[in-house]
Amino acid sequence: METEKQLVEPQTLKGFRDYLPADMAARDFVVDRIKRVYERYGFVQIDTPVLEHLETLLGTGGEETNKELFRLESPEEDAVAMRFDLTVPFARILAQYRDQVKLPFRRYHIGPVFRADKPGPGRYRQFTQFDIDAAGSLSVAVDAEIVATICEALRAVGLTTGEFRVRINNRKIVDALLYGCGVDNIATHKHILRVVDKLRKVGIDNVCRELGPGRIDDSGDPIPGVKLETSTIEQLVKFISVPVSTRLETVEAMRAALPESELREAALAEMVTLAECLASLGVHEEDAVFDPTLARGLDYYTGPVFEVELPGALECGSVGGGGRYDGLVERFMDASIPATGASIGLDRFIDALTRVGKLDANITTTQAMVVSFPGTPEAELLRVASELRSAGIATEVYMGAANTGLGARMSYAGGRNIPVAVILGPDELANGTVAVKDLRMGKEKRKDIKSNEEFRKAGRVAQQTVSRAELIATVREVIARADEK
Repeated sequence: METEKQLVEPQTLKGFRDYLPADMAARDFVVDRIKRVYERYGFVQIDTPVLEHLETLLGTGGEETNKELFRLESPEEDAVAMRFDLTVPFARILAQYRDQVKLPFRRYHIGPVFRADKPGPGRYRQFTQFDIDAAGSLSVAVDAEIVATICEALRAVGLTTGEFRVRINNRKIVDALLYGCGVDNIATHKHILRVVDKLRKVGIDNVCRELGPGRIDDSGDPIPGVKLETSTIEQLVKFISVPVSTRLETVEAMRAALPESELREAALAEMVTLAECLASLGVHEEDAVFDPTLARGLDYYTGPVFEVELPGALECGSVGGGGRYDGLVERFMDASIPATGASIGLDRFIDALTRVGKLDANITTTQAMVVSFPGTPEAELLRVASELRSAGIATEVYMGAANTGLGARMSYAGGRNIPVAVILGPDELANGTVAVKDLRMGKEKRKDIKSNEEFRKAGRVAQQTVSRAELIATVREVIARADEK
């Protein structure tokens, strides 16, 4: 007697996702364009293991990050965890390979990171970060170059002024504010930063409650407050309410809202230098703005910090961020290596680009598809495909069901957003010709057509029959037209 087969339900873990061909094509498109920018600024690629010793990661990002670590045990029973970002592993590399990594050093790194966070729109427990970092310099000019690199990377994927914004602040300014208000405890500083960092998510009223006695969140859970005095909260609110104008004007508005101190003057001088360097690099005032509400939640930041957002997709949250972290390498060695960097959250960035219409959902790597009338010898189709591939044209042969009609085969190619169809049948084989069809032109010309005759006529306009000797040149012309669009 046969036992009933027990099927396993196909499903992904909560907060994780699969990447189908269209997802990977969009991702490769974005990565390729950003890589070119990073390399133009002198960054070189590295990679590190997904797993790190637990002690390497623990405490570097703060209490919340500690809670979000995926913790494991190695076969040797070592406590390990999956990396939550790419910055801490980079700091480890700087300490571990002091003889091989010559300073100053610029790197870029793309890879998956893991946080046991609450999943939501654009928020996953495994996501890919695309980082740049520069180590070995205290110069604010390097921070400016990091911002300029990110701005150029955003433009490389098709965004223009007004379609993205890099918001910039400085941890030293926040420290000047807090010390000026009489808040001396470092743990309290970190708590305040985490609260202020929620401003855009929860609003000013909830931030004030959380800076004071605490509040109840939307789920009914109590959130403990910082327990600050009302006068201190008012000073904080006054600072984060500073109007954002040009970068230098915003610095002066910050100056007026901060208590006088040497720390204030040093921090503001740093921001003035940053503003001057950004101007020298040609970074538009609307592309990179100084914003006193920005705090950044990770504990390791020590200077300028920033976040990247797309105003047309704010529901996705920040799509990138970074800042200076001069003390992080000291976790691993008895010497200081100053560093600054930035990270683009690739998954969220791609979601945001799709929402604002900057990514075609049907990006394809195939440039030409060889299709045929039923019954055409497959060896001949492969021969044509081989010719096209030898000429550097990415080519696929339709290998669906043998009884599928030509119309269905053409629809399949068009649905994949493939620009060219190369059609082969008995007549073409006998005459030494092929039919080459511009699928995108055909689709464009058939818009708003209602009659079958007009539909067929529009399709013929986009198709031409050429000799086999003309095949490569003709296909290249069609691809060039598609690339122009």
